[in-house]
Amino acid sequence: MNLIIGGAYQGKSGYARAHWGLADGDIFTCADSGEIDWSAPCIDAIENLTLRCVREKVDSVELFREHRDSWRGSVLICADISGGVVPIDAQERAWREETGRLCAWLAGEAETVTRLFCGIAGRLK
Repeated sequence: MNLIIGGAYQGKSGYARAHWGLADGDIFTCADSGEIDWSAPCIDAIENLTLRCVREKVDSVELFREHRDSWRGSVLICADISGGVVPIDAQERAWREETGRLCAWLAGEAETVTRLFCGIAGRLK
């Protein structure tokens, strides 16, 4: 698995398309509801999934562990929502923490971890 992180609109999905030769149909984008295509070559917007996990009181790391065999060869993309002022809203703080916890676990599982900043890729692992 390859993990890509970075802020909003930093070029994460474009980098994934170019670097791994992905087409639009290869990229599954997580939403606030609905089923997750764990077997997609690329799973984007994982931060939306962690928000849903917070709302539904589901441990996102456990959810990913349960589906490990399905996404093991995929590219996973998550927006870095950890920067800036800590939110006052408890649910938003929990979302930030859950996303950070999941990304830390995924980074440990990943073959590569790439951070995109201003469209420039920096390999972390």
